[in-house]
Amino acid sequence: MTAETADPALQRPPAEIAHAAELAALRANDRSPRPPGWALSLPAAKRFILGEPGRAPKLVCSPSLVERALVTLVTSRALLLIGEPGTAKSLLSELLAAAVGGSSTLTIQGGASLTEDQIKYGWNYALLVAEGPSPRALVPAPLHVGMREGRIVRFEEITRCPLEVQDCLLSVLSDRVMAVPELAGPDGMIFARDGFNVIATANTRDRGVNEMSAALKRRFNFETVFPIRDADAEMALVKREAARLLARSGVPRAPADDVIEVLVTCFRDLRGAGGASDDGLERLSAVMSTAEAVSVAHAVGVRGHFLRGDAGTPEDIVECLVGTAAKDNAEDLAKLRRYLENRVAKRSGEAWKALHAARHLLV
Repeated sequence: MTAETADPALQRPPAEIAHAAELAALRANDRSPRPPGWALSLPAAKRFILGEPGRAPKLVCSPSLVERALVTLVTSRALLLIGEPGTAKSLLSELLAAAVGGSSTLTIQGGASLTEDQIKYGWNYALLVAEGPSPRALVPAPLHVGMREGRIVRFEEITRCPLEVQDCLLSVLSDRVMAVPELAGPDGMIFARDGFNVIATANTRDRGVNEMSAALKRRFNFETVFPIRDADAEMALVKREAARLLARSGVPRAPADDVIEVLVTCFRDLRGAGGASDDGLERLSAVMSTAEAVSVAHAVGVRGHFLRGDAGTPEDIVECLVGTAAKDNAEDLAKLRRYLENRVAKRSGEAWKALHAARHLLV
């Protein structure tokens, strides 16, 4: 499936479909040496992720982070991306997998209910009963497929899994082999092919829930993904992503630049895990990430277009912030109200005045 043949009704096609034409062009013009099993060289993969003249970046992050991540994937170490929620860890993981192996869909979603057979392999029990353990009865899970085909496996939110489930990766990452003891002969051992590796993500808010074992940590290189520091870069990213999401939702116009500027500035003011701002207002404990800002900008545009026929207003920001601010801690709603009453009141501009006037909409 290519970008040209992909179903236009797909809400979110994977990176290798959404950017199929770009990936094909990069492969065709790639003259740099490629690691064994890779679809692109490291310089081409870096350009795919970070853009180049004429191509916008797909996320905003440090170039050295992308370089280190790519180098890790060539080595015998797996890659662990850690950071606050909404810092584009999953997006970076997806883009890396698409660039390296041409596919990002071998994904394991971590959670308390995850079991080892959802990671490695399971069985078709009808065939298992009828003919016993056989390759035909085996149902490969993402890790099995990734090793057999030499592809990148993505493990989302690995620290949300029980420790014993996480540790099923130990032998795979150490020896690059998976034993299938139910099968005899060559079928009982799966050896990793060139191109195979694992990219995991972990949320710093989940630290201490299911801490990784020391043995498993040694098999990963850790890279921290930080929030966007540059305000202009964050503003441009929110505008671009909000416009893209709104177009997919059937909304022809994105919110005005001054509305987006107010929204992003609010998120930057309120961002943090605690402490006080310079005017004495406490920051929210909720995650006020760039991803959340994009989601709110999307909601603002949808409210304006489908409810009133306009592009969205600062009043919509207040309405949409309620769910963002109060999802983790009800006290955040009071902090948000104080922010609107104090700091926002000191800002100049029509959009800021409209935001301040709409503070009564917080309920």
